[in-house]
Amino acid sequence: MKDIKLYNVIFPLWFVLFLPPVILITLVGNFVIDSLVVIACFFIFKLADIQKSLIEFYKGSILKVWIFGFIADIIGASILFILGMIDPLELPNDMITGINYDPFSNPAAVVVIIIAMLVSAVFIFMFNYKITFSKQINDKKLRAKVAIAIALITMPWTFLLPTKWFY
Repeated sequence: MKDIKLYNVIFPLWFVLFLPPVILITLVGNFVIDSLVVIACFFIFKLADIQKSLIEFYKGSILKVWIFGFIADIIGASILFILGMIDPLELPNDMITGINYDPFSNPAAVVVIIIAMLVSAVFIFMFNYKITFSKQINDKKLRAKVAIAIALITMPWTFLLPTKWFY
């Protein structure tokens, strides 16, 4: 009888976030967090000086911030998914296990996950700087500050959570 090995039977936590029905929780959670961050940015960066109202600013930006943030999270998760699916002969098995299940069990896995998070953050920044706030905030320095704040706060920090905590 052949030895059968099952790799990746349990999905990594960051992957589960994109599967039904968990995706609904993820979408709602992201919307709430994005809403709080957009509102906080309005006050922290004194956007009342250049906006008619918080409600107008919020309505004009929240859907884009939310959708682009989710797209950026998917881009970062795709990096981790591709690396997690690589044949163990090409990457050390403990690194793949770290990426998929316990980032802090392998220093290289932490680095890879942080890189994926930063890639997501760069996309969040670019989407918000170039698209979401391009017509709402004319001052490029101020727009960059708002986009950086949103990118850093809303990047996918959950990628660092060990899956073993939840299974």
